[in-house]
Parts: sequence; C-alpha cells; structure tokens
Amino acid sequence: MSSAVPLLTARHVAVIGAGAAGLVAARELRREGHGVVVFERGEQVGGTWVYTPEVESDPLGWDPSRSIVHSSLYDSLRTNLPRECMGFRDYRFGKRRDSRRFPGHREVLMYLQDFALDFEILELVRFETEVVFAGLGEGGKWRVTSKSPHSDRDSVDEIYDAVIVCNGHYVQPRLPHIPGINAWPGKQMHSHNYRTPEPFQDQVVVLIGSSASAVDISRDVATVAKEVHIAARSVEEDKLGQMPGHENMWLHSMIDSVHEDGTVVFQDGIAVRVDFIIHCTGYKYDFPFLETNGEVTVDDNRVGPLYKHVFPPGLAPWLSFVGLPWKVVPFPMFELQSKWIARILSNRIALPSKEEMAEDIEAFYSSLEASGTPKRYTHNMGILQVLDVCLGLCHITVGLQ
Repeated sequence: MSSAVPLLTARHVAVIGAGAAGLVAARELRREGHGVVVFERGEQVGGTWVYTPEVESDPLGWDPSRSIVHSSLYDSLRTNLPRECMGFRDYRFGKRRDSRRFPGHREVLMYLQDFALDFEILELVRFETEVVFAGLGEGGKWRVTSKSPHSDRDSVDEIYDAVIVCNGHYVQPRLPHIPGINAWPGKQMHSHNYRTPEPFQDQVVVLIGSSASAVDISRDVATVAKEVHIAARSVEEDKLGQMPGHENMWLHSMIDSVHEDGTVVFQDGIAVRVDFIIHCTGYKYDFPFLETNGEVTVDDNRVGPLYKHVFPPGLAPWLSFVGLPWKVVPFPMFELQSKWIARILSNRIALPSKEEMAEDIEAFYSSLEASGTPKRYTHNMGILQVLDVCLGLCHITVGLQ
C-alpha cells in the first residue's frame, strides 16, 4: 500500500534580508510554490558580503543613535574556507575571476549576484526597504511593517502567512569589560569598523581576540604598526611571547587592566604603553523589528528557544531563522535550513509536536551545561557541525529527497 501524498499548500512568505541566507531561502520557497517577498535595507544583494569603506560614526558601536553600517568586511578579507566549500550544493562557487583557493570577498559577492540573476531572485527583492516591525496579527497571520525612502507613505503594513529572519549577525558588536577602560586615554574600535591598516601607522596596537578576523587583522595591522600585541583567552603558556615570523607581534594572555597613563597590563604580568585597542570580540544577535510576545528572546547571545536553531516551538512553522549558527560551512547550511522550512510550510514534511521540540531543546541546553559550554556559545557549532549539520540534520535531508 502506498502512503498518501500530502496536500501541498502555497504560503505568502516574508524573508527579511537579501544576503546569502535570504537569497537561498527565497529560491527554495519559490521552488516549493510559495509566494515570496524579500526585504533588503541595502541597495543590492549580498548582505555582509557587500564591502564599503564607510565606517560607523561610533567606532565601538556603543551609541544607539550612531550611523549603522551593515557590513563588517575589511578590504583584505579572504574566505577562511576553500572555494569548494563556499557554494550552494547545486550552484558551483565562482567563475574564477579570483582563482585563489581562498578567494577575496569580492568573489563571494559576485557569486551571490550571479546566483540572484540566474535564479531570477532580484524580482522578489524590495531594495532600500527596512522592516521596522514583524509580529503576530489577527488570525495567526504575521504583520510586517516596512519603510522605504522611495515610498510616499511613512510606512507600509502587510500581512503574511510566515516570516523567515535572515538579517545576519555581524552588525551589533560585543565588547568585553576591561577594568579602567573609562579612564584609559587611547583610541578604541571594534573590528566591525576596521577596513585598512593605514590609520595604525607607527602605532602600538593591542588586539583582543583569537578568531579568524583577529588573525587576519593582526597580520594586516602589523604591516604598518610599530607593535601589535594580541590578547587571547586560553593561550598555552609556551605560546606566549613574540610570534614566530613577526618582528613586531606578540601574543599575551587576556588584559588584566588598563590605566590613565596609557598602559595596558596583561594577565601574564607584562605592561605595554598602547595607542589603540581593536576589539575582535564578536557580535550580538539583534532583531529590533521582531515582536514575539516573549516566545523568542536573546539571553547572553542565546536566541531561543529554537528547535535545531531554526524554529521556536510556540510559533513554528510560521516564524523561522536561517543562519544563526556560527563556525559552520555557511552556504550549504543556509540551503538545507531553507529547504526544510519551505517544505514544512507547504506541508510536504512535518515538524515534531510542540512538546517534542521543547524536549529536544531542553536536552540540547542540558548537554551544553553539562559540558561547561557558556550560554553565549549556544549557536557555536565548531566541531559539532559534523554532528548537528551533517548527522543531526540527516532526518531533514531524508525528508527533502
């Protein structure tokens, strides 16, 4: 006896953001027969891959009234994944305009532009249109309010069956607490506002962090700076000190304190007179437009509760998120998440019950706590992506066949 074929339903879906996640979400939704509108506050597709030399008016990102620049790219940035891992599964990455194995950011943007053209996604995108509100309306529908400088109205309200959030998470800086920082006289910036090394000519620079951007920026700055001192967590003691291959770069433990005379004191006891601190300390998830009546919160950078980092049980499947996990192979992950969402919305496949999803989330949170993983690393896949993306999503990909 053959199983019954599900009755497929087309939905009216709002996608927030036209970066890599939003573009592939739009493609998968349309492939599944849904109606799609993509809201993009910028002038072109690409999201964080759109480079601009512009920086924010507040280099640290503290001031909520600052001029916000969406991109965090620096001019020298290259992918830290080989080009073979950078594309979507059925659309090979790049036409080798930049033939390096780890190409520059411009090649990634051109790939996304090609993708949008070849799959005719541009016709779905409303450019220079910012979503200022997305929340539940009457009858379980979603009300989306947007504004655009090209509209003769202050804002536009529309109703959608579902909302997919693809707004990225490289805009709102995370900054550490450093004793004495308010009295320290030097300059500071978050890496979000780093573009080129020239402003650091002949400066003594401290760079906080050990992520990929910290490694890139420290090497970039070292080409012009007098000294570069890197403050990182969990550094093995035998690695501290001058870094091999660099005459002007040193690795330290974290900063202990900073002082009014410009001195930075590290936990390893070394003190250095410093001109500039660059914070390569990551970002905060931020959804200022989203109203969920408490169903989704951001607590110490944990967005939750979310089933498989995508669906909040209390609002599934009508609200979903694409692209929250980090330290991942991003584009294939965006694609799998989008296929899953599109086919759940059409009734081709089904989610577990609300109770089952909640139990799964609680078990995941308990496993993080048992392993000593801080809450802020909830969406850090790292080595877990082998399990969570390749194996943990196995049941998803089976349903996508």
